Amino acid sequence: MGLFFTKPDEKLMQQWQQQPKELDKPWRDFSWGQKEALKENLKNFSTSHPDVNHVKILVAGQIGAGKSSFINSVDSAFQGRITSRALVNASDGYSHSFTQILKGFSIRSGGKKLPFVFKDIMGLEPDVLAGSQTEDIINALYGHVKDGYKFNQEQALRYNDQQYNCEPNLSDQCFCLVYVIAADTVQFTDDRLIDKLRIIRQRISEKGIPQVIVMTKVDEACPQVKNDLRKIYKSKKIKEKMELCSAKVGVPMSQIFPVKNYHNEIDTNDETDVLILKAVEQIVQIANDRLEDSEIY
Repeated sequence: MGLFFTKPDEKLMQQWQQQPKELDKPWRDFSWGQKEALKENLKNFSTSHPDVNHVKILVAGQIGAGKSSFINSVDSAFQGRITSRALVNASDGYSHSFTQILKGFSIRSGGKKLPFVFKDIMGLEPDVLAGSQTEDIINALYGHVKDGYKFNQEQALRYNDQQYNCEPNLSDQCFCLVYVIAADTVQFTDDRLIDKLRIIRQRISEKGIPQVIVMTKVDEACPQVKNDLRKIYKSKKIKEKMELCSAKVGVPMSQIFPVKNYHNEIDTNDETDVLILKAVEQIVQIANDRLEDSEIY
């Protein structure tokens, strides 16, 4: 029996090919020449509370999304060279989180330690007994988890554990949670993982802790952006990915920042740096606003 193939509808094919993959104008205003101004602003940043010298920001995300790579990219943007202080897994397949302990990373610029710290945590996984536990993430935000704590996938940290801080002060607490989500796979994110994020979001919202999304791997999600990073806010695909992130997690578009992490580069570049620095500026300001309101909660 012969095989019969239906000839594609030429009109439909033509319409599909003519669909705009690039918008006529950027949907978000962005100045590509603000790199040095952003660096200067962040160097001169000071916390809004006299008892807190460094604003702490917790970075969470699914394994393989580029969580630790984002921290390294922030450090690289300030250092002007590629750094790798937060260890990352270079293998193609990610079965389990490479980050096993809670660790804070200070950012330096010109020998000066800047007044904000990114805390790296074990990656999230869909299964109940896999990756970082939701309670550990919530407790880390509230300052109950001491640096150096080794995560246990089967059981969250308990109040009677040696690594549990029963009476955290403001300096121990984190004032913003950053979700790192990969643009190229956001549409395939397991619903069980989204449920974990929603549980965390609901719990910490009660305490007024803000959440933002850093959307990584934009170059892998859109060929136009891979060829020219400056097209990121003219890319229809990137905008759709961000809208999907917002709908899934519940974070507004104004608090979603698309970036490209440094991955295989050996030198930094202005386009990658400015996107990262703008995200950091917004994150730090959001965290500092929450610190200023700390007495309310």
